[in-house]
Amino acid sequence: MIEMTYLRYEVLRTWRNRRFLLFSLAFPLVLFLAVAGPHKGVIEDGVSLPLYWMTGMIAWGSMVAVISSGARIAAERAVGWTRQLRVTPLPTWSYFSAKIFCGYMMALLSMIVLFAAGSLIGVRLDVTQWLVMIGLLLVGLVPFAVMGIMFGHLLKLDSLGPAIGGVTSLFALLGGAYGPLVTSGFLFDVVKCLPSYWLVQAGKTALVGGGWPLEAWVVVAAWSLVLSVLAVRVYQRDTKRI
Repeated sequence: MIEMTYLRYEVLRTWRNRRFLLFSLAFPLVLFLAVAGPHKGVIEDGVSLPLYWMTGMIAWGSMVAVISSGARIAAERAVGWTRQLRVTPLPTWSYFSAKIFCGYMMALLSMIVLFAAGSLIGVRLDVTQWLVMIGLLLVGLVPFAVMGIMFGHLLKLDSLGPAIGGVTSLFALLGGAYGPLVTSGFLFDVVKCLPSYWLVQAGKTALVGGGWPLEAWVVVAAWSLVLSVLAVRVYQRDTKRI
């Protein structure tokens, strides 16, 4: 019962955060319409520019959505709310689950908004392709959701906003969300080691079929594992201080 009450509280709190909605929904949508709206054609390996940019902006917006859970954690740490919660019957896993749930909720909303915008300007996929893209995007967001929890216990509230903006923009840029950064060579091999690259590739993968290659699953799993270990250590260190 207490878990559901806390979850409802988190959901309402997320919807009331206008700045959060602006950065995870409005900015990616405006940029997508500004670039993909007046331009058509093929950008990479038969992938149309609207489809590529739609997936890229979804990757950017959804990364912001899931990482921003760290801002709520940092705000609660600043006022001592997390310390108060630890003396309540609320399990630790419920606390973090609610944060991740809200991040994914906003990520899904970002997907729906951009899917609708993409359909209006010519993106055409069948039901299976849409579902494949959504599934890959949700899996690819796991390391970023963990990163948000880690940031929330590592950084102070006043430094978290710039950190989230800088990190998500860098991942989006290197991952090719604004267009392919590189297509061959050593730097391309480095870029393929980033989970954001495979987020952006979800649209292409859904279009051509076959799913992610093994390399993508290894990259996402490795980032998720390493960040999970770091997040646990940061959380344990933080709880010992307060």
